[in-house]
Amino acid sequence: MNKKKRILTGDRPTSRLHIGHYVGSLENRVKLQDEYEQFIIIADVQALTTHFEHPETLKQNVFDLCIDYLSVGIDPEKSYIFIQSMVPQIAELTLFYSMFVMVNTLKHNPTIKTEAAQYGFKDLSYGFLGYPVSQAADITFCNADLVPVGEDQIPIIEVTRKIVRRFNSLYKPILKVPEVLLGSCPRLVGLDGNAKMSKSMGNAVFLSDDEETIFAKVKTAVTDPARVTLKDKGNPEVCIVNEYHKVFNSDDYDNICSMCRNAAIGCTTCKKRLSEVLNTLLSPIREKRKYLEEKPEYVKNILIYGSEKARTEGAKTLEKIKEAMSIQYF
Repeated sequence: MNKKKRILTGDRPTSRLHIGHYVGSLENRVKLQDEYEQFIIIADVQALTTHFEHPETLKQNVFDLCIDYLSVGIDPEKSYIFIQSMVPQIAELTLFYSMFVMVNTLKHNPTIKTEAAQYGFKDLSYGFLGYPVSQAADITFCNADLVPVGEDQIPIIEVTRKIVRRFNSLYKPILKVPEVLLGSCPRLVGLDGNAKMSKSMGNAVFLSDDEETIFAKVKTAVTDPARVTLKDKGNPEVCIVNEYHKVFNSDDYDNICSMCRNAAIGCTTCKKRLSEVLNTLLSPIREKRKYLEEKPEYVKNILIYGSEKARTEGAKTLEKIKEAMSIQYF
């Protein structure tokens, strides 16, 4: 019997997850867990690279993130959900890898440059600059075969691949060079048309939003600015609501585009239809979330179990790492 390939994926616990996360990664993780052995990291240490001033928010965010995972269908019997800081081997691997990663390589990483600009960082902290090294440790502590990512994350994964090759060349070829598993789903823009959907921008529909909140948020979504009255023919290609219909309401998408172009549907009605589709999707997720919020011990035990499994795998890898580096002294 062939052993299942291993996947490493996850998120930073900076806020609850939104529908962009759902179509971008969560939906795919639910499918992948039947085919692969899946480790899902809640990267609390990496969250501190941008939220170091407020570590007190992490505890609730960690639990919220785990509940989001479980609510969309992540099965803790098929996927190991673990907390990064509870796996000390990851921190140790980060330190070892940092010895042969050049600062210039990190400074010129396009993902790091983009995120630094996004947060307005003019001077980078050691932790923020070393984010790709930490991520390499996340991926290799369990010797993952695959890492599902979007296109914007490929440069960081390439750092991991370089680190693995460098380690294998310097010492012994004991680490797998992870492959990128590129998602095919389009990246959702924010309701306001901003390229990024986020809590801080107030342009996201969260998995935990209730019906009224979703109707209110979608009502503010950007549509064709040239369409002023009902009689004006619209251009669905420039409408954010239309983009969401394409992803979440594909069966009716062509019909909606046609009605928009022929002024047979107004923007208010179009938004109402989208809200109804989103609420139909999120209703079972909200119901499960409500159930899990009342069972904190159950959620806690899932995190403890996943973190124990991660530590066990990390210990195996670290033993091989130290032996390869000839620093296993006793």
